[in-house]
Amino acid sequence: MVDAIFDAQLRAAACEWLMERAHSHGELATQAELSEFTFEGIRVPLLDRQRGIRKPAILDAALSFRTTFTPPGQAPPYEDREGQDGLLRYKYRGDNPNHPENIALRRAYEHDLPLIWFVGVAPGVYLPRYPVWLVADERKELQFAVALDEDQKLIEPGTFLEPDRRRYVERLTKLRLHQPLFRARVLQAYGASCSVCQLRHPSLLEAAHIIPDGQPRGEPIVPNGLSLCKIHHATFDQGILGIRPDHVVEVRKDILAEVDGPMLRHGIQEMHGRLISLPRDRSARPDRDRLEARYEQFRKAA
Repeated sequence: MVDAIFDAQLRAAACEWLMERAHSHGELATQAELSEFTFEGIRVPLLDRQRGIRKPAILDAALSFRTTFTPPGQAPPYEDREGQDGLLRYKYRGDNPNHPENIALRRAYEHDLPLIWFVGVAPGVYLPRYPVWLVADERKELQFAVALDEDQKLIEPGTFLEPDRRRYVERLTKLRLHQPLFRARVLQAYGASCSVCQLRHPSLLEAAHIIPDGQPRGEPIVPNGLSLCKIHHATFDQGILGIRPDHVVEVRKDILAEVDGPMLRHGIQEMHGRLISLPRDRSARPDRDRLEARYEQFRKAA
């Protein structure tokens, strides 16, 4: 039996290591990079090379689990989705509740241990979410319910939530998982550069929705996204800059006629007529129908 203090210290150290690494190298990490974590002189890889659920030999319960990357347009091998209570679900390994990996997660659930969730952004590249907790073991459905923060831990799994409460839980999921994951996947697809001006400073880049979030077809998926720097994201959202279905940038006529400083001239006006850069992976490129619908809005407003 592993000492509870040792277990808690290792988990806290792993989260602190990930946080420090995010400040110096960015949030995304590869399998090889995640194998570099050490605790008290012991190397403790945070991900298992072959398995989706990681239980180091020095622990009694799982330390992390992962969701593999699924290319746009392909169905994931496991569907991790929200239940009626607004909480996310993580599917068992296979259909045997007593598989060793499922037992390792169950022990983490039974002892209320914090875990790390590695979500695939690209092949072999992950966005860590931590700490997270398992708050229900739903054996009939072969899944665990996952809380992404302390507030979600207060939700009784399996209960029907009133609309306001449900929206609050979904908002937490959006902030803690969906928005960071959408940004990470879009920037990864575009090589961490602005598709309009090719700026390559990740801290100045954002993932823009082509069809806005909350509207039909406004899902946070890569074909509905564009990697844009903060200035071009703002001009895109404000209808100052539009992108045609053939990927050509247009700047509103009245803005082209303005006389102002170098930012307007070089940062916005000179983008008119340029082709945006596109992901190498065709399945990650902006959806033409969505671009056409958004461009039509820009054209009418202009």
